[in-house]
Amino acid sequence: MFQEATAEDRRKYYTMEWKIERIPDFIRESIHLREFGFDHTGQGPNDRYRFFRDEKFLTKFMKYRAPYAAYSSVALYDRPWKREGWRSSELVFDVDAKDIPVRQCKCDNVCEKCLDQAKEIVAMIIDTLEDDLGLREIHVIYSGRGYHIRVLDPIILKSDSEVRSQILKYVIGGDIPRFSYTDFEGRVRSLDHFMVPLGYPRVFTERSRYIILHLNGDEKIEDITRQTMNKILEYRDLIGADRWGEFRDIIGPRVYERLIKGIAKLNLQLVDARVTVDLKRILRLPSSLHSKVSMICTHVEDLESFDPLRDAVPDFVKEKS
Repeated sequence: MFQEATAEDRRKYYTMEWKIERIPDFIRESIHLREFGFDHTGQGPNDRYRFFRDEKFLTKFMKYRAPYAAYSSVALYDRPWKREGWRSSELVFDVDAKDIPVRQCKCDNVCEKCLDQAKEIVAMIIDTLEDDLGLREIHVIYSGRGYHIRVLDPIILKSDSEVRSQILKYVIGGDIPRFSYTDFEGRVRSLDHFMVPLGYPRVFTERSRYIILHLNGDEKIEDITRQTMNKILEYRDLIGADRWGEFRDIIGPRVYERLIKGIAKLNLQLVDARVTVDLKRILRLPSSLHSKVSMICTHVEDLESFDPLRDAVPDFVKEKS
C-alpha cells in the first residue's frame, strides 16, 4: 500500500478501471469551462491550459495518455485554454495528512492513522462551514494523501481572495479572540476565549482543544520549553474535560498566553492556506490516480463511512497484495 504506480499500472488503471462517470457531476457539467492540467513524468503538472469540449474528448485523452496525475481548475472561465474570462471559483480547503502539524503517527509519508486525523479535521471544518457560516453545496474529495473540501454555494463563488482568507482564519481558528468589557464600577475586564461558548471563540476553543490533545511533545512552539511542554502534556486531560480555567492556572497565565499564541499558528497549518486563497488553483481530478501512492482520487458520498483503504484502492494494488 502507498507504493508509487508504474507506467504499466497507470495504463492498466486508465484502460480497464477508470470511468468518466466517477467524476462528480459538478465537474462533468462544466468540463468545457475548466482548465485541465497534467503531469506525465512525476515532476509536477507542466502540461497546463488544456481544454476539453466535452466528456468524450476527456475520456479519449485519459485512456490514451494514462497520465501520472490529472488536475482540473476550481475556476470556470469563458476561455479556459487561456485562463481568461474568469466567471467564478469554488472555495477550497486542502487537508493533507502528511502536513498535519500534530501527527501522532510520526510516519514518513501517510498511514491509516494520519488519514483518520485528516478526516477528523475535515469533519470539524464542514461543521463550521454549515453551522456557523450557513454554507451549502459542500463536496468532499479524497485526494490520495488527504482531503479537499470544495464549496459550491453560490454566495461564495465570486468572492475575492481577501474574503476567502477571512473565512479560512475563521474555520481553522487562526486568530486569538480578544474580549474586554467595562463593568458597573468602570473597570475594564477581559474574557478568555473559552469563556464564550458561541461564534468564533467557540471555534477557536475547539480547534485549540484538538491541537493540544494531539500534541506528541516534539512540536516546536515559540517560547515553550521541553519542561513546559511536559507539564502541558501531563495536565491536558483537563482540557478534554472542558476545565480550561484550571488548566491555565496550573501551567500559569503567562505560559498559557504563550501556548495559545503557538496554538493559533499551528491551527493555520491544519490546511494549505495557499490553496484556499488561490482563485485559479488546479486540484487533482476526482477519479484520477494519485500515482505517488497508488490511490484513487475519490468523490466521498458519506464522510463518516468512507474508508480510503477500502474505497480508494485501485484493482492493480489489490491484485498485488
